[in-house]
Amino acid sequence: MNYKNPDKYGYYGEFGGAFIPEMLYPNVEELQKKYLEIIEYEKFQQEYQYLLKNYVGRSTPLYYAENLSDKYHTQIYLKREDLNHTGAHKINNALGQVLLAKYLGKRRIIAETGAGQHGVATATACALLGMKCIVYMGEIDIQRQAPNVARMKMLGAEVVPATSGSKTLKDAVNEALRDWINNPVTTHYAIGSVVGPHPFPDLVARFQSIISKEIKEQLLEQTGKENPDYVIACVGGGSNAAGAFYHFADEENVKLLAAEAGGLGIGSGMSAATTFLGSIGVLHGSKSLVMQTEDGQVIEPHSISAGLDYPGIGPFHANLFKEKRAEFFSINDDEALKSAFELTKLEGIIPALESAHALAVLDQKKFNEKDIVVICLSGRGDKDMETYLKHLNY
Repeated sequence: MNYKNPDKYGYYGEFGGAFIPEMLYPNVEELQKKYLEIIEYEKFQQEYQYLLKNYVGRSTPLYYAENLSDKYHTQIYLKREDLNHTGAHKINNALGQVLLAKYLGKRRIIAETGAGQHGVATATACALLGMKCIVYMGEIDIQRQAPNVARMKMLGAEVVPATSGSKTLKDAVNEALRDWINNPVTTHYAIGSVVGPHPFPDLVARFQSIISKEIKEQLLEQTGKENPDYVIACVGGGSNAAGAFYHFADEENVKLLAAEAGGLGIGSGMSAATTFLGSIGVLHGSKSLVMQTEDGQVIEPHSISAGLDYPGIGPFHANLFKEKRAEFFSINDDEALKSAFELTKLEGIIPALESAHALAVLDQKKFNEKDIVVICLSGRGDKDMETYLKHLNY
């Protein structure tokens, strides 16, 4: 089975598609017709690969975490996406999409952001490539991610607060979609995760697939085999996980482990663990698993991590879950905090709170001594220092 690519209608199994208002149809249809042709165009790839290497700083290291490995009695490698320019994996996709928009003749970029990393990455790419940038961000996220808001503004982006609903990521996406409907000709919507109508889940996954491509090359160099036994990544919408899983999705001997945000616990009413709490529905233009009431109203998610409190997952991941190709874990706020402090003290690396959810899988899954376990360290912890300082007793 082909897990990594959708069919021509944008479906991964039964998930995906493009459920959009008529006003958005021309925008989405233009992308559907042109995205593969443009991103596979030799000139585009030369420019994109040059920037990934010389601007972003790729390839990122695959680091053997000896102290962490000793503690968990297995072989743990960290894919250091935190060492990218702007501090997370988000720049891989932002740079690719802004460059794609340039090739499409667009002059204005809009984006949504939760933790602020996609907003910073998009603002960075727009500054570099001379594009106007508007970032929609939930009012609550603006408060808890102040350093990233400052970065976006310094980079020349306009940050627009989303003041409806839970005032977090879901609402920022809603506002961005409204903007796109109102500005269809000049504007490209650079979606930050593997969500939204086709072709966005595939487009974002392709830009993030550099993560697993490098893992294969680096593992081969370091261990003599290109496939690990396990790949672990956190999942909100799921772009870093899609990137880390991409080149292993069809390799049945590689086990995929996904960490969702359990918040205060699955039964608490304050969670974002979609595969545990969700059902099939349509959210932001695609059919997937969604946290919703019986009559289809979206349930507000909760996570200590601003980047994981999304009430759905991308269709790529929904299909992996349904087909039992990936194993999903619910990681609570306190478990993520514990793992963040553990990595900091054992390896001298302060992870983003999102990435800490992936690290916490080490406490929930038993590994053998010879297993090669790769964890995608999707971002660095600078943006979460205020939260960490409140919990220094962990």
